Amino acid sequence: MAGKITKDMALRELVVKYPQAAEIMMKSGLHCIGCHMAAMETVEQGAKAHGMSDRDIEKMIKEMNEAVSKD
Repeated sequence: MAGKITKDMALRELVVKYPQAAEIMMKSGLHCIGCHMAAMETVEQGAKAHGMSDRDIEKMIKEMNEAVSKD
């Protein structure tokens, strides 16, 4: 695997390292990728701010890791 996406990664760092993850985040309801807070917030913080549950976050991270491991 090229890398491991975790809930503790900054949103902006995640999108820069793994641009293909952006589509999965958008599909999951996490639309704050371009938001000014994305530079400071982690995946978990952004997801929680958008009402996602721990289960939703885990599912989204799993999907993102699967997507980046295919490249």
